[in-house]
Amino acid sequence: MKEVKQIKETCLYIDNMAKAKEFYHDKLGFEVIHYLPEKHCFFRVGKSVLLCFNPEDSKTKSSPPPHYGNGDQHFAFEVSTEDYFDCKKRIAELGIKITDEVLWKSGQESFYFNDPEGNVLEIVPEGIWG
Repeated sequence: MKEVKQIKETCLYIDNMAKAKEFYHDKLGFEVIHYLPEKHCFFRVGKSVLLCFNPEDSKTKSSPPPHYGNGDQHFAFEVSTEDYFDCKKRIAELGIKITDEVLWKSGQESFYFNDPEGNVLEIVPEGIWG
């Protein structure tokens, strides 16, 4: 489907919405679009949206269709090449442990850290995948 331009939404399944809001909004600074404690919290992340759903609530919905997941999920945030090292420094200054760093074949690197639920987050510089 060549018409698709990007992934607009990414979804995580989170048990503790208050902790998710504190991490993604208070620490990382993402704007809260909508928040219903115990149900969901949506964040604006650049041109995309991060959806955090309580899996016990979302798996019983009739509309939108039921969905849920568990375990450590993964996605990456993209930053400009110029901002990459400042972002890495800021994550460390926030007291968020960097769990891994990878040097890719392209010569660019990325780093990983976890949210309070254990989800694996990554920061990548623009152009990492061409």
